[in-house]
Amino acid sequence: MTAVDPRAGASRLRSDQVDLRVDLGPLRLDNPIVTASGCFASGREIERFFDIARLGAVVVKSLTLEPRGGLPTPRMAETASGMLNAIGLQNPGVEQWLATELPWLQALGVPVVVSIAGKTVAEYRMLAEYLRGQPGVVAIEANISCPNVDDRNVVFACRADATREVIQQVTRVATVPVFAKLTPDVTDIAGIAEAAVAAGATGVSLINTLLGMAIDVETRRPKLAAVTGGLSGPAIKPVAVRAVHQVHQALPDVPIIGMGGVRTVTDVAELMLAGAKCGGRRHRDVRQPAGRHRAARGAAALVR
Repeated sequence: MTAVDPRAGASRLRSDQVDLRVDLGPLRLDNPIVTASGCFASGREIERFFDIARLGAVVVKSLTLEPRGGLPTPRMAETASGMLNAIGLQNPGVEQWLATELPWLQALGVPVVVSIAGKTVAEYRMLAEYLRGQPGVVAIEANISCPNVDDRNVVFACRADATREVIQQVTRVATVPVFAKLTPDVTDIAGIAEAAVAAGATGVSLINTLLGMAIDVETRRPKLAAVTGGLSGPAIKPVAVRAVHQVHQALPDVPIIGMGGVRTVTDVAELMLAGAKCGGRRHRDVRQPAGRHRAARGAAALVR
């Protein structure tokens, strides 16, 4: 299943069903619910409880060239209406993932969006080359919210020129649509999105986590071993809605995948009303009773 054929899924629709199909440039998905990279891995654990083939797509945890064990513990800390994490892009590496996880996802027939992360522009290009022509991969999400070690460890997505450079390299070799995943930790996210689209990105994913920090007042030490980490959860949803709205106002024809604090059907609808075409959801909220699933379908149809 590639989900790029404009006719895809039409034969499965009954006359009494709501058509939830969404177009992200040349990419068509059967519905607008996708997973948020980083909290779903490749879906093996969740598949035991929920048929992930029902999702519009699975966005896998970001892959790097080499296997990464992640950062030292503690790597997570609870906050008010959310959590901080400093996992450190733990993953098996692109070669191992292609050998083990992609065939499993392909067998389920679920469209796969592969998130990639690198320390240099060259690494992003190499990762995109690994994904050329891979069956079942329908898009690449370039997670450019990572420090560029060639440029004083400045996060790629914090500068328009760095964003443009890395997206250009990815799109030059990619055989599927490319979405740039942007950080909200900038003063002009619409300007960064414009740079990504000018470099060839089909669309953007908004937003990544916000940089945060928590201190244990008893020990007087940071709660995370890495000191700072990414803030996620309900607390960041208003930031996500604002970012989606700003980018949509500046680039009304550019597809946006919205995420950040999404827990409910209402959250999905809110992001789509702000301008998103799809909504990324955290894995613990995927399992819904049948009635809730029908409500999700109706809400999506209203804003499609």
